[in-house]
Amino acid sequence: MSACVLCGGKKNHPLYAGVLRCESCGYVFADVRLTDQQLFKLYRRDYFFGEEYIDYIADRKVLEKNFALRWKVLRRYMDTQSYPRLLEIGCAHGFFLNVVRNEFDEVRGIDVSEDGIKYAKKTLGLPVVRGDFLEKSFGRKKFDVVCLWDTIEHLRDPHLYLRKIAQLTRPGSLVAITTGDIESPNARFRGQKWRLLHPPTHLHYFSKKTLADLLDRNGFDVVYSRYCGFYRSVDNIAYNILVLRQKKKWLYELIKKSGLASWDIYLDMFDIRYVIGRKR
Repeated sequence: MSACVLCGGKKNHPLYAGVLRCESCGYVFADVRLTDQQLFKLYRRDYFFGEEYIDYIADRKVLEKNFALRWKVLRRYMDTQSYPRLLEIGCAHGFFLNVVRNEFDEVRGIDVSEDGIKYAKKTLGLPVVRGDFLEKSFGRKKFDVVCLWDTIEHLRDPHLYLRKIAQLTRPGSLVAITTGDIESPNARFRGQKWRLLHPPTHLHYFSKKTLADLLDRNGFDVVYSRYCGFYRSVDNIAYNILVLRQKKKWLYELIKKSGLASWDIYLDMFDIRYVIGRKR
Protein backbone atom coordinates (compact mmCIF):
# COMPACT_ATOMS: atom_id res chain seq x y z
CA MET A 1 0.00 0.00 0.00
CA SER A 2 1.18 3.53 -0.78
CA ALA A 3 2.20 5.71 2.18
CA CYS A 4 0.64 9.14 2.65
CA VAL A 5 3.06 11.91 1.63
CA LEU A 6 1.50 14.27 4.19
CA CYS A 7 1.53 12.26 7.41
CA GLY A 8 3.29 9.05 6.41
CA GLY A 9 0.26 6.96 7.34
CA LYS A 10 0.04 3.47 5.84
CA LYS A 11 -3.70 2.97 6.32
CA ASN A 12 -5.90 4.20 3.50
CA HIS A 13 -9.07 3.22 1.73
CA PRO A 14 -10.37 3.63 -1.84
CA LEU A 15 -12.19 6.89 -2.47
CA TYR A 16 -12.70 6.20 -6.18
CA ALA A 17 -11.26 3.64 -8.56
CA GLY A 18 -7.48 4.05 -8.39
CA VAL A 19 -7.69 6.90 -5.85
CA LEU A 20 -6.99 6.50 -2.12
CA ARG A 21 -7.77 8.56 0.99
CA CYS A 22 -5.46 8.45 4.02
CA GLU A 23 -7.36 7.32 7.10
CA SER A 24 -5.16 9.40 9.39
CA CYS A 25 -5.24 12.86 7.77
CA GLY A 26 -7.71 12.64 4.89
CA TYR A 27 -5.14 13.28 2.16
CA VAL A 28 -6.20 11.99 -1.27
CA PHE A 29 -3.80 10.55 -3.83
CA ALA A 30 -3.69 8.26 -6.84
CA ASP A 31 -2.66 4.65 -6.30
CA VAL A 32 0.09 5.04 -8.90
CA ARG A 33 3.87 4.99 -8.66
CA LEU A 34 5.77 6.22 -11.72
CA THR A 35 9.42 5.88 -12.64
CA ASP A 36 11.36 8.93 -13.90
CA GLN A 37 11.10 7.59 -17.43
CA GLN A 38 7.33 7.14 -17.19
CA LEU A 39 6.87 10.59 -15.65
CA PHE A 40 8.92 12.39 -18.30
CA LYS A 41 7.13 10.48 -21.06
CA LEU A 42 3.73 11.79 -19.92
CA TYR A 43 4.75 15.37 -20.78
CA ARG A 44 6.13 14.84 -24.24
CA ARG A 45 4.96 17.07 -27.12
CA ASP A 46 1.61 15.26 -27.52
CA TYR A 47 0.50 16.34 -24.03
CA PHE A 48 0.52 20.00 -25.15
CA PHE A 49 -0.66 19.32 -28.69
CA GLY A 50 -3.57 16.89 -28.80
CA GLU A 51 -3.82 15.06 -25.48
CA GLU A 52 -4.50 17.74 -22.88
CA TYR A 53 -4.57 20.86 -25.10
CA ILE A 54 -5.47 21.26 -28.75
CA ASP A 55 -2.51 23.63 -29.26
CA TYR A 56 -0.77 25.06 -26.19
CA ILE A 57 1.19 27.67 -28.13
CA ALA A 58 -1.88 28.86 -30.04
CA ASP A 59 -3.49 29.44 -26.61
CA ARG A 60 -0.62 31.66 -25.47
CA LYS A 61 -2.70 34.86 -25.34
CA VAL A 62 -5.36 33.21 -23.15
CA LEU A 63 -2.79 31.52 -20.90
CA GLU A 64 -0.96 34.80 -20.37
CA LYS A 65 -4.28 36.45 -19.39
CA ASN A 66 -4.61 33.79 -16.68
CA PHE A 67 -1.07 34.34 -15.47
CA ALA A 68 -1.70 38.09 -15.33
CA LEU A 69 -4.62 37.35 -12.98
CA ARG A 70 -2.41 35.18 -10.75
CA TRP A 71 0.28 37.85 -10.72
CA LYS A 72 -2.20 40.58 -9.78
CA VAL A 73 -3.03 38.67 -6.58
CA LEU A 74 0.52 37.59 -5.80
CA ARG A 75 2.03 41.07 -6.04
CA ARG A 76 -0.28 42.28 -3.23
CA TYR A 77 1.74 40.14 -0.82
CA MET A 78 5.12 41.51 -1.90
CA ASP A 79 5.09 44.90 -0.20
CA THR A 80 6.96 44.09 3.01
CA GLN A 81 10.46 43.37 1.66
CA SER A 82 12.54 43.10 -1.51
CA TYR A 83 11.70 40.20 -3.82
CA PRO A 84 14.39 40.18 -6.52
CA ARG A 85 14.42 36.49 -7.58
CA LEU A 86 11.58 34.27 -8.78
CA LEU A 87 11.58 30.57 -9.65
CA GLU A 88 8.75 28.78 -11.45
CA ILE A 89 8.57 25.01 -11.12
CA GLY A 90 6.63 23.49 -14.00
CA CYS A 91 7.15 26.49 -16.27
CA ALA A 92 6.11 24.63 -19.47
CA HIS A 93 6.59 27.02 -22.42
CA GLY A 94 7.42 29.99 -20.19
CA PHE A 95 4.27 32.06 -20.53
CA PHE A 96 4.06 33.09 -16.85
CA LEU A 97 7.75 33.99 -16.78
CA ASN A 98 7.19 36.08 -19.89
CA VAL A 99 4.43 38.02 -18.10
CA VAL A 100 6.55 38.82 -15.02
CA ARG A 101 10.10 38.93 -16.42
CA ASN A 102 10.36 42.72 -15.97
CA GLU A 103 9.02 42.64 -12.41
CA PHE A 104 12.09 40.89 -10.96
CA ASP A 105 15.84 41.21 -11.13
CA GLU A 106 15.97 37.54 -12.08
CA VAL A 107 13.43 34.93 -13.16
CA ARG A 108 14.21 31.24 -13.61
CA GLY A 109 12.15 28.24 -14.70
CA ILE A 110 12.40 24.47 -14.70
CA ASP A 111 10.23 21.79 -16.34
CA VAL A 112 10.45 18.18 -17.53
CA SER A 113 8.99 19.05 -20.94
CA GLU A 114 11.70 19.11 -23.59
CA ASP A 115 9.39 20.83 -26.08
CA GLY A 116 8.30 23.48 -23.56
CA ILE A 117 11.82 24.32 -22.45
CA LYS A 118 13.02 24.59 -26.04
CA TYR A 119 10.24 27.08 -26.86
CA ALA A 120 10.82 29.14 -23.69
CA LYS A 121 14.53 29.37 -24.44
CA LYS A 122 14.58 29.91 -28.18
CA THR A 123 11.36 31.84 -28.78
CA LEU A 124 10.99 33.80 -25.55
CA GLY A 125 14.65 33.99 -24.57
CA LEU A 126 14.00 32.89 -21.00
CA PRO A 127 16.54 31.36 -18.56
CA VAL A 128 14.94 27.95 -18.13
CA VAL A 129 16.26 24.39 -17.78
CA ARG A 130 14.85 20.95 -18.39
CA GLY A 131 15.08 18.49 -15.53
CA ASP A 132 13.85 17.26 -12.18
CA PHE A 133 13.70 20.05 -9.61
CA LEU A 134 14.69 17.59 -6.87
CA GLU A 135 17.90 16.73 -8.72
CA LYS A 136 18.78 20.27 -9.80
CA SER A 137 21.49 22.12 -7.85
CA PHE A 138 21.02 25.87 -7.42
CA GLY A 139 24.27 26.33 -5.51
CA ARG A 140 23.97 29.00 -2.85
CA LYS A 141 21.21 30.84 -4.72
CA LYS A 142 18.07 31.69 -2.74
CA PHE A 143 14.71 32.60 -4.24
CA ASP A 144 12.20 35.13 -2.91
CA VAL A 145 9.15 33.81 -4.79
CA VAL A 146 8.51 30.25 -5.96
CA CYS A 147 5.47 29.46 -8.12
CA LEU A 148 3.80 26.16 -8.98
CA TRP A 149 0.85 26.94 -11.26
CA ASP A 150 -1.31 23.83 -11.75
CA THR A 151 1.81 21.76 -11.11
CA ILE A 152 1.81 20.26 -7.63
CA GLU A 153 -0.84 17.67 -8.53
CA HIS A 154 1.48 16.30 -11.24
CA LEU A 155 4.45 15.71 -8.94
CA ARG A 156 5.45 12.27 -7.73
CA ASP A 157 6.68 13.59 -4.36
CA PRO A 158 5.15 17.01 -3.61
CA HIS A 159 6.32 16.85 0.02
CA LEU A 160 9.94 16.65 -1.15
CA TYR A 161 9.40 19.63 -3.44
CA LEU A 162 8.09 21.74 -0.55
CA ARG A 163 11.00 20.61 1.60
CA LYS A 164 13.50 21.72 -1.03
CA ILE A 165 11.63 24.99 -1.66
CA ALA A 166 11.94 25.70 2.07
CA GLN A 167 15.70 25.18 1.78
CA LEU A 168 15.93 27.57 -1.16
CA THR A 169 14.00 30.44 0.46
CA ARG A 170 14.53 32.90 3.30
CA PRO A 171 12.03 34.01 5.97
CA GLY A 172 9.40 36.21 4.35
CA SER A 173 9.69 34.52 0.96
CA LEU A 174 6.51 33.44 -0.82
CA VAL A 175 5.34 30.23 -2.44
CA ALA A 176 2.31 30.44 -4.74
CA ILE A 177 0.30 27.35 -5.75
CA THR A 178 -2.81 26.64 -7.76
CA THR A 179 -4.36 23.18 -7.81
CA GLY A 180 -7.70 21.41 -7.86
CA ASP A 181 -9.57 21.17 -4.55
CA ILE A 182 -10.87 17.63 -3.92
CA GLU A 183 -13.16 18.95 -1.16
CA SER A 184 -14.71 21.69 -3.30
CA PRO A 185 -18.48 21.58 -3.86
CA ASN A 186 -17.94 20.85 -7.54
CA ALA A 187 -15.55 17.94 -6.87
CA ARG A 188 -17.87 16.40 -4.28
CA PHE A 189 -20.90 16.78 -6.54
CA ARG A 190 -19.16 15.29 -9.58
CA GLY A 191 -17.45 12.50 -7.66
CA GLN A 192 -15.65 10.03 -9.89
CA LYS A 193 -16.57 12.22 -12.90
CA TRP A 194 -14.83 15.36 -11.59
CA ARG A 195 -12.93 16.85 -14.52
CA LEU A 196 -9.63 17.12 -12.59
CA LEU A 197 -9.65 13.50 -11.44
CA HIS A 198 -7.44 11.78 -13.97
CA PRO A 199 -4.41 9.74 -12.93
CA PRO A 200 -1.63 9.31 -13.92
CA THR A 201 -1.12 12.96 -14.93
CA HIS A 202 -2.84 14.10 -11.72
CA LEU A 203 -1.35 12.12 -8.86
CA HIS A 204 -2.33 14.23 -5.82
CA TYR A 205 -5.64 15.81 -4.80
CA PHE A 206 -5.41 18.53 -2.19
CA SER A 207 -8.04 20.25 -0.07
CA LYS A 208 -7.79 23.60 1.69
CA LYS A 209 -6.75 21.76 4.86
CA THR A 210 -4.26 19.28 3.44
CA LEU A 211 -2.47 21.90 1.34
CA ALA A 212 -2.24 24.20 4.36
CA ASP A 213 -0.89 21.28 6.43
CA LEU A 214 1.77 20.51 3.81
CA LEU A 215 2.87 24.14 3.76
CA ASP A 216 2.89 24.36 7.56
CA ARG A 217 5.04 21.24 7.88
CA ASN A 218 7.62 22.94 5.69
CA GLY A 219 7.65 26.30 7.47
CA PHE A 220 5.10 28.30 5.47
CA ASP A 221 2.07 30.14 6.86
CA VAL A 222 -0.92 30.47 4.52
CA VAL A 223 -1.65 34.15 3.88
CA TYR A 224 -4.10 33.65 1.01
CA SER A 225 -6.41 30.75 0.10
CA ARG A 226 -9.35 31.19 -2.26
CA TYR A 227 -10.93 29.69 -5.34
CA CYS A 228 -9.85 31.27 -8.58
CA GLY A 229 -11.34 31.51 -12.03
CA PHE A 230 -9.59 31.27 -15.36
CA TYR A 231 -9.88 32.16 -19.01
CA ARG A 232 -10.28 29.35 -21.54
CA SER A 233 -10.42 29.52 -25.30
CA VAL A 234 -13.64 28.16 -26.79
CA ASP A 235 -11.37 26.11 -29.05
CA ASN A 236 -9.76 24.31 -26.10
CA ILE A 237 -13.06 23.84 -24.25
CA ALA A 238 -14.75 22.37 -27.32
CA TYR A 239 -11.79 20.13 -28.08
CA ASN A 240 -11.68 18.70 -24.54
CA ILE A 241 -15.42 18.08 -24.32
CA LEU A 242 -16.33 17.12 -27.87
CA VAL A 243 -13.18 15.36 -29.08
CA LEU A 244 -11.42 13.95 -26.00
CA ARG A 245 -14.52 13.04 -23.97
CA GLN A 246 -17.51 12.64 -26.29
CA LYS A 247 -15.62 11.65 -29.48
CA LYS A 248 -17.75 14.05 -31.55
CA LYS A 249 -15.06 15.51 -33.77
CA TRP A 250 -17.63 16.50 -36.37
CA LEU A 251 -19.32 18.85 -33.91
CA TYR A 252 -15.97 20.32 -32.90
CA GLU A 253 -15.21 20.98 -36.58
CA LEU A 254 -18.54 22.84 -36.93
CA ILE A 255 -17.59 25.13 -34.03
CA LYS A 256 -14.20 25.75 -35.64
CA LYS A 257 -15.86 26.71 -38.93
CA SER A 258 -18.32 29.03 -37.16
CA GLY A 259 -15.53 31.24 -35.84
CA LEU A 260 -16.54 30.74 -32.20
CA ALA A 261 -13.33 28.85 -31.49
CA SER A 262 -11.36 32.11 -31.59
CA TRP A 263 -13.24 33.49 -28.56
CA ASP A 264 -12.23 33.07 -24.94
CA ILE A 265 -14.44 33.10 -21.87
CA TYR A 266 -13.92 33.47 -18.13
CA LEU A 267 -15.04 30.57 -15.94
CA ASP A 268 -15.00 29.88 -12.22
CA MET A 269 -15.95 26.32 -11.33
CA PHE A 270 -15.06 26.93 -7.65
CA ASP A 271 -12.77 23.92 -7.62
CA ILE A 272 -9.31 25.39 -8.26
CA ARG A 273 -7.67 26.73 -5.13
CA TYR A 274 -5.07 29.50 -5.19
CA VAL A 275 -2.85 29.45 -2.11
CA ILE A 276 0.03 31.73 -1.11
CA GLY A 277 2.32 30.78 1.75
CA ARG A 278 4.88 32.98 3.50
CA LYS A 279 8.06 31.46 4.93
CA ARG A 280 8.33 31.78 8.71
